[in-house]
Amino acid sequence: MTGVLASIPSPSSGTFSLGPLTLHMYGVMLLLGIAACIWLTGRRWVSWGGDWDLVFRVALWGVIFGVVGARAYHDITSWSQDPAIHQHWWGFAAVWDGGLGIWGAIPAGVLAGAIVVRHSGNSIRLMMDAVAPGLLLAQGIGRWGNYWNQELYGKPTSLPWKLRIDQAHQSGILSKYRSSGEFGYYHPTFLYEFAWDLIGVGVLLWIDRRFKLRRPALFALYVAWYTTFRTFEEILRIDPSHYFAGERVNFWVSLVVWVLSVGFFVWWQFFRREREEKPEVKKPRPIPKGPQMAVPKGRVR
Repeated sequence: MTGVLASIPSPSSGTFSLGPLTLHMYGVMLLLGIAACIWLTGRRWVSWGGDWDLVFRVALWGVIFGVVGARAYHDITSWSQDPAIHQHWWGFAAVWDGGLGIWGAIPAGVLAGAIVVRHSGNSIRLMMDAVAPGLLLAQGIGRWGNYWNQELYGKPTSLPWKLRIDQAHQSGILSKYRSSGEFGYYHPTFLYEFAWDLIGVGVLLWIDRRFKLRRPALFALYVAWYTTFRTFEEILRIDPSHYFAGERVNFWVSLVVWVLSVGFFVWWQFFRREREEKPEVKKPRPIPKGPQMAVPKGRVR
C-alpha cells in the first residue's frame, strides 16, 4: 500500500466529453501554454512601449507555422517509430494524439513571427527577447499534455515521485523497460521539465531586469537553459528513437543547439563590436479622429 500511495497516478483517459464535444487534454494544455506565452509576452512588449495588436499577430502566425513545423519534424524523425502516424490517412497530422517536435516548432514559429515583426517596422531582435520567457513558460505548461496521454516518460524508478503508467500505455516504449504487471512506475519527465522551465522563466526575467543585454541575448539564454535540461532528459527517455553513437538523435540535436546558443551568447554579449543603432519599439501611429477645425494663431479671447 505504501508503494502505491508514494507515486503519481496517471489519468484514466486523456479526453473529456461535453455533450457532442470531445476535449483532448493534450490540445487543451497546448492552448493554455500558448495563452500564457501571449500574456507574458504582451505584458513585456507593452511595458517597452509596444502594442498588443502586434503581439496577437505574431502569436497567430507563429502558432500556425510552429505547429506545422513541430509536426513535420516528428513525422520525419519518427516515421518508423510512431505507429499512430500510419493508423489513418490523416495520421501524419493528428497533433491531438501527441507528436510535436520542439526542434521544428521554434524555428518555424520564430521565422513566421519575425516576418510579421519586420513588416511592422519593429525590431526582430527586441521581439525575440520579449517572447523568450513566454516560450519557456508555454513549453513547461505544454508538457502536461504528455501526462494526460501517458507518454514520453522516463526509465523505471522506485523514487517516491514515480509516475504510474498502466499496461496499455507501455506499448510505446522499448520492450526491455516494460513492466510485466498491470502497472509500471517511471520517471515523470513531464514534471521535471515543467519545474525546470518554470524556474527558467524566473531566471530569465531576473537577468533581463538586472543586466544590460544586447538583443537578442536573452533569447540565446532561453535556448541554452532549455537545452541544458533537454540533453539530460533524453538520457532518461525510453520511447523508441533513432540512435547515433549510443545516444538518441534528439540528445545530439539538443547538445549541438546548446553549444551554438551558448557560443552565440558569449560572442554576441561580450566580444561582438557594438554598433550605434539600438533596437527600439516602434510605437503605432495615432489614428486620426476626423477633420478638425484649424485654430487661428494669437491670443484666445
